[in-house]
Amino acid sequence: MSKVLIIAEAGVNHNGQLALALQLCDAAKHAGVDIVKFQTWKTEKLLTKSAAMADYQKENTGSDKSQFDMIKELELGYSEFRHIQAHCRKIGIEFLSTPDEEESLDFLVDELGLSLIKVGSGEVTNTPYLRHIGAKQKPVLLSTGMSYIGEVERALQTLRAAGAPEVSLLHCTTNYPCPMNEVNLRAMNTLGLAFNVPVGYSDHTLGIEVSVAAVALGATIIEKHFTLDRSMPGPDHSASLNPAELAEMVRAIRNIEDALGDGVKQPNASEIKIKPVVRRSIVASRLIAVGEHLQESNLTIKRAGGAGIPAELWDNVVGRKASKAYREDDLVEL
Repeated sequence: MSKVLIIAEAGVNHNGQLALALQLCDAAKHAGVDIVKFQTWKTEKLLTKSAAMADYQKENTGSDKSQFDMIKELELGYSEFRHIQAHCRKIGIEFLSTPDEEESLDFLVDELGLSLIKVGSGEVTNTPYLRHIGAKQKPVLLSTGMSYIGEVERALQTLRAAGAPEVSLLHCTTNYPCPMNEVNLRAMNTLGLAFNVPVGYSDHTLGIEVSVAAVALGATIIEKHFTLDRSMPGPDHSASLNPAELAEMVRAIRNIEDALGDGVKQPNASEIKIKPVVRRSIVASRLIAVGEHLQESNLTIKRAGGAGIPAELWDNVVGRKASKAYREDDLVEL
């Protein structure tokens, strides 16, 4: 199978601080992920000043300020994203950011030259924006949280009609953290079967086991939030992995990739060496005279180091006459 693409979602866990964003890039590189991803927006173009925070945001921040004020505090400028991208190039990790409105999309693709566009779950029904994304003619990763399958279908059609050459779908539950009984991981495969596209999982659960399970089920992409410290203030820190957990998730996913193999049922090279030791052969269970019929009463099956007639030929041996005398445990010959 192809290598699973692992995206470390830094998101807004930089708390609006460039220095913290750069530390997140370093931590993602150290953990061994493929991509470190942020979110890019102009607050005034994203939401109204009266928009309320989601319940999870209120709970995780302990604040009842407006969503506008919270988002504005977390916003990084375009010059800062240029700095982040340059840092990623320097340390050898791919930079990605989700554009949350059209101006930021243009900046990321046209100025920073991103070759992949990540689309958040909130945009699945944003038809004008999806058309703008498709017109960039870049591969798209589309998260599908909060969506009915018909909405996903329309989003796919819109992106493709506008020019997107390839769309991959990420199953997702838009809740932070996502409880296990809301994961519905089988829906990931439903998306793959319905639309014949690469699928993955954008994981908002606590821990790493659901991401690992998603890979075992066939995910080709895993996206997971991470932070330097879950106790930091902010809407997403508490539902994120710390750097050590992120590294453990990467190790677990790579192990599962190795374990999945190519699907061909055949012995491995190491098993071929072991086969003679554990496979059994047909031997005499007592003294057998020349000319005596070989039968269940005087034959048995035992390990014999690979020598003699294998047990699978039992039916070919039973009923024949002994061509020689045998003692107990002697290998039977035809």
